[in-house]
Amino acid sequence: MIPPVPEAIAGSVAGAVAEGMNTYTHYAGLPELREAIASKQKRFGGPEADPDSEIIVSAGATGALYCTFQALLSPGDEVIVFEPYYGYHVSTLVASEAVPVYVPLSLPGWSFSAGDLENAVTPRTRGIILNTPANPSGKVFSREELDVIADFAECYDLFVFTDEIYEHFIYDGTSHCSMASLPGMKARTVTVSGFSKTFSITGWRLGYAISDARWAQAIGYFNDLVYVCAPAPLQSGVAEGMSRLDDSYYHDLSVQYQCKRDRFCQALEHAGLSPHVPQGAYYVLADTGHLPGQTASQRAMYILEKTGVASVPGSAFFSGGRGKDLVRFCFAKDDKILEEACLRLALLRQSR
Repeated sequence: MIPPVPEAIAGSVAGAVAEGMNTYTHYAGLPELREAIASKQKRFGGPEADPDSEIIVSAGATGALYCTFQALLSPGDEVIVFEPYYGYHVSTLVASEAVPVYVPLSLPGWSFSAGDLENAVTPRTRGIILNTPANPSGKVFSREELDVIADFAECYDLFVFTDEIYEHFIYDGTSHCSMASLPGMKARTVTVSGFSKTFSITGWRLGYAISDARWAQAIGYFNDLVYVCAPAPLQSGVAEGMSRLDDSYYHDLSVQYQCKRDRFCQALEHAGLSPHVPQGAYYVLADTGHLPGQTASQRAMYILEKTGVASVPGSAFFSGGRGKDLVRFCFAKDDKILEEACLRLALLRQSR
């Protein structure tokens, strides 16, 4: 169970259904929702966007990303992917007949160098995917790191596809910086995000892509072809609800989830599962190399059998057999369930 949907959002959707907002919208989304997205982006340091020509509302962030890849990539194009990666990024690339090329991030800090990018580029490289804050690592790319990526993208004339859906889940005073806000980067960046995480509405499937109007038009055509439009009453409700929420709602998310992160990482440490403490998002990778089992799946099952706490094998986020000593936990739970999970994890120490 994730935290509840804000009443401003839930109530607005109910009103939209009652008022008959149940037919198709424009393929790019309701104007009022695109305006709300543009306004929030500007308030939080994101790229300024024309709601009429540079924003496409789609069926979740994954839907927006799929339409982006269909519009801007050709079969055989290579796209650089930082590892550990979010599986849907890679699956969506493959569905678009593009080729992922992996750049492993190094511990501590999930770091990379300009040389790592240079080693990955080929004449077929067309873009680079950036997820910040990142699932599963919780890494928040710094301004200095974004500058390195920006210089690289400009040098090789690449698109930068950014997934920023966790932008309001950042901890320890870390700042989220949107790639498209950097000088000269708006023209080559497609910013993908959505409302699933921020408003706890993962099943509503509302996301969006922000880009230069040249790319947005093509992305919109594929959005029309594949989805027609995102659900009309949900679009209307979110737009209305956003107008009722002040900015403290977004700031408070970081405070609330940092408390969850700290409590859960403390429990992992106590259980002997050393956590790679995330800077953002609401996942944590933990070391399991000392547990029984030869694979990440076996170790995740061991934890589940001993404690009843579920995790995802780390190998799901790596290529080439890497990640076998890691599992990923999600701490986006209400406090009662999270506390129960923390208590159950202590059973691992008792069983050793």
